Parts: sequence; structure tokens; C-alpha cells
Amino acid sequence: MIKSLIAALIFPCILLGQTEKNPCETLSKINSLIQNFHYKPKPIDDSLSVYVFKTFLNRLDEDNRLFIEPEVKALEKHQYKIDDYLNNNSCGFLDDFYLAYTNTTNRYKRLLENIKKETFPLSSNEQVQFSRNAFPYAKDEKELQHLYKKRLLFNVLREVAELSTNKDSLVRNFDRLAMESKANIFDKFECKAEAYVLTKAEFYNLFFSTFCSYFDPHTDYFSESDKSSFYATVSSDNMTFGFYMSMSEKDEMTVEEIIPGSSAYFSEKIDKGDQLLKVTYQNNEYHIACSSMKKIEEIITSKEYTTADFTFRKKSGEIYSVRLNKKVMKDYQNNVYSFKLKKGNDYFGYIRIPSFYATFENGKSSVSNDVAKEVYKLEGDGVSGIIIDIQNNGGGSMEEAVKLSGLFIDVGPLAVMSDGKQKREMLKDQNRGTIYNGPMIVMINGFSASASEFFANAMQDYNRAIIVGNRSLGKASMQRIIPIDDQNQEFVKLTLEKFYRITGKSNQYVGITPDVEIPLLFDKQMPREDSNKTALKNELLNISLKYNRLANDELKSKLIQSSQARIQNNDYAKKVNELNAKINPLFDGDLPPITLQFSAVFEDVNKMNSLWKTIKTTGEIDQDIVIIQNTVDLENQKFDEYLKSTNLERSKEIKQNYHIAEALNILYDSINLKP
Repeated sequence: MIKSLIAALIFPCILLGQTEKNPCETLSKINSLIQNFHYKPKPIDDSLSVYVFKTFLNRLDEDNRLFIEPEVKALEKHQYKIDDYLNNNSCGFLDDFYLAYTNTTNRYKRLLENIKKETFPLSSNEQVQFSRNAFPYAKDEKELQHLYKKRLLFNVLREVAELSTNKDSLVRNFDRLAMESKANIFDKFECKAEAYVLTKAEFYNLFFSTFCSYFDPHTDYFSESDKSSFYATVSSDNMTFGFYMSMSEKDEMTVEEIIPGSSAYFSEKIDKGDQLLKVTYQNNEYHIACSSMKKIEEIITSKEYTTADFTFRKKSGEIYSVRLNKKVMKDYQNNVYSFKLKKGNDYFGYIRIPSFYATFENGKSSVSNDVAKEVYKLEGDGVSGIIIDIQNNGGGSMEEAVKLSGLFIDVGPLAVMSDGKQKREMLKDQNRGTIYNGPMIVMINGFSASASEFFANAMQDYNRAIIVGNRSLGKASMQRIIPIDDQNQEFVKLTLEKFYRITGKSNQYVGITPDVEIPLLFDKQMPREDSNKTALKNELLNISLKYNRLANDELKSKLIQSSQARIQNNDYAKKVNELNAKINPLFDGDLPPITLQFSAVFEDVNKMNSLWKTIKTTGEIDQDIVIIQNTVDLENQKFDEYLKSTNLERSKEIKQNYHIAEALNILYDSINLKP
């Protein structure tokens, strides 16, 4: 579709050279691709050195609780020289970093052993402080050990405090409960040491990723497994062992669903709610509580891992192991689906799009085709309007975004693509006609990005739909995964182009402002593009395109005003705003220090638990939504118990979504209000 992408795919052939792997060779190839094809490449200079140095240290030690000050100062000799090293094809500095990091992980284990041998008082007059920003590095090992001891004590006291809301009972049994908690907390801290350990290959990969991020947040280095895991997020069919996992409130990984026909299903052992304890792959054991979650996710999602042994614990306490094999199956959690929603005597359609999947790798279907099928189902049921939900949709195939937009627009330009050399290409809907012409709502939030924003832009610019929700992420750049070696084992996800709206504006960095903004819990905490220091900035393109914007401004204005008034007076919306006023300060700055005594920790724990309980309860409030299965799916689920169960869960989520309730109100008004 885009000519410049063809050149980018061919280009790696020019780079092929030595097959021996070393970090400088990989960095050289990555940099060549970036300098030649990135939308806005940056020179290799001191700015890159400082960014890579600080960011890499932060990724190795996010809380500044592994390195000590003298070690960081020793590494600072490299702070302004990394650009020179790369230009001179000299990567010995990475050995200094790896040795220093390995020493920190070994020391972590040693200091925990030291603390275990010491007297461990269960109360102290000292305080702990929590902050959004990392604290200064400890000055020496003695200070670091003292900090670990304080963290251990706080965790012991917190674990006891979380056992009950009856403080008197906890105080009476404190000595026994605290000693039990101490043993548990020490085990967790020692176990965590395994997650800190990086092989040299993992260490290099982290550095490559850090280097790429200097150019923009979405340019990245991928191993073969990384690439496979990434494609799994934008495909409707994936290699799978046959279960979906979720994290419990206790940070335990449990089985959420089992896919019929899968290896997990035919094992006849695994049940919903079973806790995953360990994954074994090629004699390497990865304990869930100890290992890097990235590694666990990689084994579960990447096509590189086809067979593994899983150890589970049932609710009864029984522990068992089972060997599972992957096979390609439909990814139910990443597929388009629809329902009918009833208000008054009218019916409306709801279509959920989890991602803009296409036939990547294992994919057998595409978003545009699947949405078209759902629209036909809903039209067959006589709906009077449609909601398209792309909340939490991080994007995917831009080609699918073009096709999807074309389903609702009768021919015309959709966007303009521009590469780093200012070559422009207009993306347009070339097919006359639409599959649906009735009222439409498009729902977005802070996790709606890239292809999702492309689609929302087009619907907003053509006045084809009312956009409701919250400001989108702000990613208007396009990436392509390009191999950097002839073995297709290493890749760069490279930002090649930016897309602009047909008005010449761009949502890059700033996001899409919805026509109707609806209060959302934690909206301010969503990590949008403008929170990243290397994000591409917003620019205006000087273009003049002809397109047929629908003339329904008078009705649209009336619908928006009616919705805003309704939201302002809605009790649920008021509750969300009140909760956000309490939540935001917890993330915006430092929290008050907590004295390491049980009473102080108990008070803090119960205060926080009360807030989180209120948040959870608020999020589970049922809205005024009547949900009905569309006729086709209602018939299909008679012969598919898994689909029936899945649709019950989906219905529950819709019922508890205030944004959907308000979108339904707007659609209802659209056919009942007169302009």
C-alpha cells in the first residue's frame, strides 16, 4: 500500500554481512536502518550518550535500589562517550555495565543473607517514604542493607495488617503473625533475586531497546520471540497452550478461561481458578513468584516455545503438573464481537474491536471483514444505531484501519502519510458505497492508539460519528518490523512515517479530543504519548483536500449538549470525579512518610484498602443497559458452551460500563431529538 515500506523491506539485504553475533555488529545494523529510514533520525552525539546512559541505568534498576553511588560514579566515565564508542565500533563499555550489574544482583542476595543473620526487630521509630520518583542511590553497602531492612520490615507489618480489619485481634496475635509473615516476606525477597538476573543476551537486548527508544518511544529492538509475542497482540488466531491467565489481588497468576479443543482442554486436569506456580521449558524452571514476568509471557505467547510443562495448584491445595503443546487457535479475547442494546422501544448495536488485527503470522481473519459481519448481523436485527468501541485498542494494521474507515465513508481521502523525506501519500477509500449509514458513536480512551486513532480521526473529520470517552494516546506514527540479519532472528520495529488528518492536523503527541468527554477512573494516570520525553512532536501539514463532510452539525451540537448536561447531573459520573480527586494525589507526588510501627502501618493499609474497595465497588455498579445477544450468535452459542460462557462475561462487562450507557443515551437521542 505504501511504496516507502517496500523499500524498507528490501533494504536489509544490503546490510547482510558477517553472521557472527556481537553487540556492536547489531548496533551498527540497527543504527544504519534508523539513520536511513526513520521518520526523523537523530545524530549519534552526546545527547544520545546521556539519554542512553541514564535510561539504561533506570531500566536496569528502576527504584535505584540495586546500584550504590560509587558504582554509578564509576560508570559515569561512559556517560558522554557512548556515541564515540558506537562510531568506533567499540562495545567494551557494555562489559563494564554487565559486570557492575551482575555484582549488584549478587550483592542483593548477600545482603539479604546478612539481614537474616541479624536480630530483626518488628518495630522501629524510623520511617519509610513512597514517591513517584526514584530516590538517590545509597552511598554504600551499609546504607543499602539498612534500606533493605526497612523495606522488609514494612512489608512484614503490611502483610499482617492486611490479614484483618480487626486491629485488636491482630495486636493480640501480633508476635506469632509477624514471625510467620517475616518468613514469608524473606522468601519473597530472596525469590525476587531470580528475576533480577539477566543473561548476557538479555542484557544486550535491553541495551538495544534502550538505544532505539532514543529516536522515539515506538522504535524498538525485537528478538524472534519478541516479534512473535508482538504479533500475538494483533492477530485473531494464535499459537496457544489453550488458556487465558489473569492476576489476582494477591499477585497470583490464575487460569481465567480454557479454550475448547486446546491442549489445556484435552489435558482434563486444568480448571478455571487454578494457580500457575511454575513453567518448565527445556529443563529450565521459571517460578511465577520469582521469575521475570516478561519471560513467562514470552513462553506463553511466542511461537518459539511450542512445548512446556506447567505446574498448577488447585483451590483444594492439590499440586499437579501437565505437559502442554501449542497449536493455532482462534483468540477469543482478541476478536470482534457484537451485542444488541435496548433502550425504550428501540434497539442499537454495540461492536467491540479489541485490536486492528490482520493476517499477521497465524492470523486467518481481519478486523474489517469481522466488523462487516457484525454490522450485517445487527442490521438483520433492525438496530437504529451502532456503537463502535475502540477503548483500550492499541492499534495494529494500518491497512485494516483504512479498510474499516471505508466501510462507513462513501469514497474519499482518509489521511495523508508523510515520511522523513517529506514524501507524501494520500490514503483513501477507493470503494463507493458504505455498509451502514445510520447514527454512529465511536468510543475512545487514553489507551486508544495508532490505527484506532486513524479510524476515529476519519469518523470525526467526516462528521460520520460522535466521538465519546477520553483523550486518546496521541500516536500518529507508523512502524514496520524489519529484519536486521539474514537469519531473521533480530528485528527493528522502526518508525517510518506519520499520518495526518485530512484537515492537515495531527493527533501525534496531543491525542484526539472526544466530542463528549466522560469521567473515567484513573484517566489522568494513563501513560499517553506526551508523557514520553522522546515522543515525536505535533506538527501541522499544509494541505487542502476535498471531502464530503456530512452536514449534521445542528443535530450533533444538540446531542452533545444534551449528553454533557446528563453527565454533569449523573450520580455515577460525580462519584468517579470524587474518586479521581482522591486517586490523583497518590500518583502526583510524594506520600506522607509512614513510621515502621504496626499501628501506623495498619492505619495506612486500611485507609488505602478502603479507597481501593470503593474504587472496585464503583467500577462494578450496573448501568441502565439492557443487553441482548444478536440473533446469529444466539443460535450459534446453542452448540458452543464456551461461546455462551464468554458472552456472559462480555455482557457483564458491558453492563458495568458507564461510557457505553452514555453512548447508548446519545444514540437514543439521535433518533428521538429533532434538530
